[in-house]
Amino acid sequence: MPDWGAAVAAGAAPSGLACSGRRLAAEEPEGPARAVRAVLQTDTRTNPMGESRAPRRVRADAAEPFWRRKSLDAMTQAEWESLCDGCGRCCLIKLEDEDTGVVHHTDIGCTLLDGIGCRCRDYARRQKRVPDCVRLTPEAVRTIPWLPPTCAYRLVRDGLDLYDWHPLVSGRAASVHEAGISVRGRLSGNEEEFSEEEFPERIVAWPGLRPGEEEETE
Repeated sequence: MPDWGAAVAAGAAPSGLACSGRRLAAEEPEGPARAVRAVLQTDTRTNPMGESRAPRRVRADAAEPFWRRKSLDAMTQAEWESLCDGCGRCCLIKLEDEDTGVVHHTDIGCTLLDGIGCRCRDYARRQKRVPDCVRLTPEAVRTIPWLPPTCAYRLVRDGLDLYDWHPLVSGRAASVHEAGISVRGRLSGNEEEFSEEEFPERIVAWPGLRPGEEEETE
């Protein structure tokens, strides 16, 4: 199961949005917007026909898999890590409008994001190499507003099941890519390839959408 970290960053650039180059984990920004970064793990699902199904509410049952029985706080470290579906959406740079508090996704990857594998290139040392990378915890999941709607941590938090294409459900790590959920083939590049003044130009909507919603907005 996946074991990786993430950094985050979604449209047209909103009026007045500019990147100050400061991170949410650091002190307050000087400009009207700030970049947001975080370490997390995500999860999701598809049916055998490749169509996404909305997660259902779950009930605790001893015979059910751990994510249906346990709260985030009750999970073991291995269970926690396995909730990550390897989509890489949380590894995208995000911009927060300081005036409205709205967080906008971009299609720019963290410097450590592998755009093909959709994993962190140095998960074990991610916070040393990217000091403002925010570590995901059960408490963080309860308070962070920008987790992808397909994120397993968010789904479990809300009492919902995983999508069929989540590796824990499908039994295959590739299912998240086959379902079109991962960032594979959708990155404009990594953050070192852009100046911070260019970040607002890379704002997109898809990282914050659920399966099927992209088609509806096209």
